[in-house]
Amino acid sequence: MFPIPLKKRKKEIPVPAHPEVSAGLFPGVSIFLVERRMGAARRGFLTALAQRKGFTVAQDYSDEVTHVVSEQNSLTEVLGWIERKTGRQVQCTGEQKSPHFLDIGWFTESMSSGKPVPVDARHCLQDERTPSSTAKTDHSAVLPYACQRRTPLIHHNSQITDVLEILAQAASFQASEVRFLGFTRAASMLKSLPYKLQSVEETENLLWCGGHCKSVIQEILEDGVCREAEEIKASKHYQCMKLLTSIFGVGVRTAEQWYKDGVRRLDDLKDPKFKLTAEQRAGLEHYADLQLPVTREEAERMQCMIREALQTFVPDIQITMTGGFRRGKQQGHDVDFLITHPDDNALTGVLKKAMDWMDGKGLLLYRHLKERSHAPYKVNRNMDGHETCYSIFALPVGDLKSECELEASGVVHRTGSGVTSPIWKAIRVDLVVTPFLEYPYALLGWTGSKHFERELRRYSWQEKKMTLTSHGLFNGEKKCLILATSEEEIFAHLGLEYVPPSHRNA
Repeated sequence: MFPIPLKKRKKEIPVPAHPEVSAGLFPGVSIFLVERRMGAARRGFLTALAQRKGFTVAQDYSDEVTHVVSEQNSLTEVLGWIERKTGRQVQCTGEQKSPHFLDIGWFTESMSSGKPVPVDARHCLQDERTPSSTAKTDHSAVLPYACQRRTPLIHHNSQITDVLEILAQAASFQASEVRFLGFTRAASMLKSLPYKLQSVEETENLLWCGGHCKSVIQEILEDGVCREAEEIKASKHYQCMKLLTSIFGVGVRTAEQWYKDGVRRLDDLKDPKFKLTAEQRAGLEHYADLQLPVTREEAERMQCMIREALQTFVPDIQITMTGGFRRGKQQGHDVDFLITHPDDNALTGVLKKAMDWMDGKGLLLYRHLKERSHAPYKVNRNMDGHETCYSIFALPVGDLKSECELEASGVVHRTGSGVTSPIWKAIRVDLVVTPFLEYPYALLGWTGSKHFERELRRYSWQEKKMTLTSHGLFNGEKKCLILATSEEEIFAHLGLEYVPPSHRNA
């Protein structure tokens, strides 16, 4: 092992219990989180999240507070709670600009954006807001397609949607597409609701929430648990299929065949009778690392490494982080990057050159390069023909500012058997190269979520008779490709209200 110098212990500086408003990155914003119905634990989590983003969070309500954020409360309830806590009456009139009394949606959007978003009417708490009245008046919540609805990262019905997603996953393991879509669509509908379900009667006007899903919802609301889901989680078939499909390069069909062949543990795959692909062998070799969540910090470090490699050959090339991180997630199971340049000729061969460059630095554990399809517009609607590299990187664990320092520092080096440094972490990375004219469509397609994209394409075909892919939008009647310069234009072409990435978590 390489000698690692001990870090000097930093001198601890006491942090004031009540920081001044100017302590954060946004001097004019001081958030107060209402603990009522939120709970102390969740309030603590959200406080830490906001502080990491540079927001000032007040521990107590005061005149310095500019944004009061609440969850599942009406304006009257919040005002009453604050008055009981502070012992003074809080005035809130229509003309009042500060503080703003807001629903958790404003907080979620601000965290996803990394800055305070403008306060709209939809963010503001309503007087005497109740779940039942909201269900009747919020028509956007019952729109049939997920691409017509806003679905934040943090929502109100996770207890129910977690169960529905287990049922959906079990259905996919059994190759039941109908049941899989039924549970998935119901979960997506509940994620978009701006309130927490209190009774099964509130699902009457919600699409996809009838039949089997309705009985599941009722059981959770009444008993707090779904026995069917508990039985599924305890079953050997579900546990084994979940284990096998978590291997990089293994899909449901392969996992099911292995299960029929008697595979129950990862060690069973060491039997020579199982002919593994190079992708699957890499997935098994680095299984432990690949099961760890990738943090946003790690994703951003990967972006810096890859940008440096690409710009070695094309200085002004563009690279964009997509997937769950673009939708506001703080961690994920892999990282997706989109690569483009206004000059398509500059993209020719640059991905392979960059991968070879990083391989020479000892940063690659596995890669598979898929060339661009010669007929990208004729591929299946659910696939794309972009040049793509599916890879596993060795991300150095440290504070290196430039990957050019790698060899000099000895953090990562290559021997005849591959990367052997003891201080790196294996991370899954997908790199996608797209022509500049196709970039908005590729950005939309690779941002996700999977269900949002599935619904967007379903809406395009069923409602507009157009075919949407990661290459473009095709009008079948006019036999033409519809160009767009942004995601906003694509939504406009389809007659849809624009949904920002932070609200595509369907």
